[in-house]
Amino acid sequence: MTETLRPASPTVPDAIVEAILSPKSHAAETPMLEAYRWLRANMPLAQARPEGIYPFWIVTRHADILEVSRQNDLFHSGDMPTTFTTIEGDQIVRKMTGGSPHLLRTLVQMDAPDHPKHRLLTQSWFLPQNIRRLESRIREIARAHVDHMQSLGGECDFVRDVALTYPLRVIMEILGVPPEDEPRMLKLTQELFGAADPELQRAAAGEMGGPDNLAALQAVIADFFMYFKAITDARKAHPGEDLASAIANGVIDGAPINDFEAMSYYVIVATAGHDTTSSSTAGAVWGMCEFPEAFAAVKADPSLIPGLVDEAIRWVTPVKHFMRSATADTEIAGQPIAKGDWLMLCYPSGNRDEAVFESPDRFDPTRNPNRHLAFGYGAHLCLGQHLAKMEMRILFEELIPRLKSLEMSGPGVRAEASFVGGPKKLPIRYAFA
Repeated sequence: MTETLRPASPTVPDAIVEAILSPKSHAAETPMLEAYRWLRANMPLAQARPEGIYPFWIVTRHADILEVSRQNDLFHSGDMPTTFTTIEGDQIVRKMTGGSPHLLRTLVQMDAPDHPKHRLLTQSWFLPQNIRRLESRIREIARAHVDHMQSLGGECDFVRDVALTYPLRVIMEILGVPPEDEPRMLKLTQELFGAADPELQRAAAGEMGGPDNLAALQAVIADFFMYFKAITDARKAHPGEDLASAIANGVIDGAPINDFEAMSYYVIVATAGHDTTSSSTAGAVWGMCEFPEAFAAVKADPSLIPGLVDEAIRWVTPVKHFMRSATADTEIAGQPIAKGDWLMLCYPSGNRDEAVFESPDRFDPTRNPNRHLAFGYGAHLCLGQHLAKMEMRILFEELIPRLKSLEMSGPGVRAEASFVGGPKKLPIRYAFA
């Protein structure tokens, strides 16, 4: 990691950096989006140098995020922390792990040659032609959730009552986790991704990147590992047709996948496989409440539901950032980048880039094309993107024809999270036809 301060490179004002990094700013959303808007207009590629943090480039334009994302050999995921942290946080993690900057080793933290080999273990599970066989079962789960919503008498918290449990049930069935263990998986996921949110974090987790916060995260990961170790042992002894069996019995370079990487694989599938979909699903309903014309359009023309899905994913952008580090001296859009430099890819900014999206703050299911970056790009393109979109499509195919009206019954609340997050509470009032 280079800490050389090059006078020629622009420095982002501290207030703007704070608005981007603060979990509270992400919960409020407006300060974060305004900071990104200012950066795109004034410093689209600039370095932040806040105290106690490695200098890092803030990449805000859609085109520049694509440029970094497509060059996986030049911009690595695994050499430095893949998610934002402080210098103290990085040092604590390296001490915990014996030198690695990562508490987990998932596809997210890998580069070639390891990344494509590990991705291949489960890639076929998530191909469009293979997930289609799941459609009828997913529709059953979706219909049950819509029936439950109808039974609640016209008011509910859409996050709690539908958006959290629907994709959780889907991914847990695919993994082979029994229904009675789903509450435990949900709680652990919220503690992992909500580590900065006082309502979601494990007790006494403290400030993001601090010793208490990292110790709490390590404890959450240990709980995940303990649970999935039992599943791994069971699937090795008696392989089945589920995804857990594919991971447990995975072979990399002719040798069985090691326990740490298998456990990490389970964690990323179990957490990212439902949390981001939950956020986008809730975001679709939030968007239709905030922009009633969007609900009217989809209600009048159900063929817009795939557009509704993509627009919700763009509008929410559940994954807020990933970090990359340069493996050689290079440049982006004419700006020199030195070997070892750390870069933050800011997906909410790319997905609100005025150069790509007309009226980017508007929720518009008719938006076409919708070239959002919420699933990433290049080698790290989200493995489960087709499954996530299919789940959302099926739910809204079941829900929207039955809905007569839809509105907020109170203020929505977003999670305090600057890495992965979305709606935390969404009180709505509705009528079924």
